[in-house]
Amino acid sequence: MTVTTNDRGQQNLFAREPRMYVDQTYVQRYGYETHAERAEKLNGRTAMVGFVFALISYSITGNLYFGLA
Repeated sequence: MTVTTNDRGQQNLFAREPRMYVDQTYVQRYGYETHAERAEKLNGRTAMVGFVFALISYSITGNLYFGLA
């Protein structure tokens, strides 16, 4: 544990940081990107799928999403 004392004499106790472990098979498969980066990629890809679907729907029927909009 790490103990720090401020100018008023109050003490803060901090636990020791755990050692970071990264599984090498996971790194080889997915890389070092964070959860937020993966979620942002998925969000962008699904948005593009929806946009392409809207274009195909408009070209076939003349309405967006097969007449729903």
